[in-house]
Amino acid sequence: MDRLAGKVALVTGAAGGIGFETARLFAAEGARVIVADADTTKGPLSVEALRAEGADAAFVAADVSDDEQARAMVDFAMSTHGALHVLFNNAGIMPADDGGTLETPVSTWDRVMGVNLRGVWLGCRHGIPAMLESGGGSIINAASIVALMGAATAQIAYTASKGGVLSMTREIAVEYARRGIRANALCPGPIDTPLLAELLSEPAQRARRFVHIPMGRLGQATEIAKAALFLASDDSSFMTGSAMVVDGGITAAYVTPEDER
Repeated sequence: MDRLAGKVALVTGAAGGIGFETARLFAAEGARVIVADADTTKGPLSVEALRAEGADAAFVAADVSDDEQARAMVDFAMSTHGALHVLFNNAGIMPADDGGTLETPVSTWDRVMGVNLRGVWLGCRHGIPAMLESGGGSIINAASIVALMGAATAQIAYTASKGGVLSMTREIAVEYARRGIRANALCPGPIDTPLLAELLSEPAQRARRFVHIPMGRLGQATEIAKAALFLASDDSSFMTGSAMVVDGGITAAYVTPEDER
């Protein structure tokens, strides 16, 4: 069943990881997909891979933290397909020097907020008028389980940015609930992506993170893509302002200090 037949979907940060797998699944479900990413080398290659699978896909270069580039990516979707029905604000960063409250550089804080929080806002700021013109649609904003609970390892800027995404999503949902636009936040736990693999390259650090996951494994990007598909489609037609948690049970668990030894 093509759950996104006739829809136009814009996915940011779609050159790899969760964004790419979501773009692939959206296309398989009938959507015409716009792949937006700041990586002008990997982005076109990702579109080539999608097209090889029969997808209707196109690439647009965009630094989501930049107002004009965020506007341009939405304009690209409208000029290419004449509509925008699904917006997945997925792009995000987690720099290695994002750590404790006292240690994180101000420049890192500003960079993380620019991409993870302002980038989501700018996507909505420019995407919502296009969606209204298209008759409504679904916004999915990438938050995280750290928007709901403290992180296992210090990452103050990332955690704060995702908390902001969750609160902002609720407000957008209320503002546009009667105008045909739904907005929900997707809150993944740790996902097996190249970014996380790099951060968990040390065996001891990786083992410590696994203590917190009742299922005992990392999630897969395809599992998050399936959750995004649910939020994008009419299957979730009575959902807005929600935080969909996909975390292997982390937020349901209680971990004692002894468990971390």
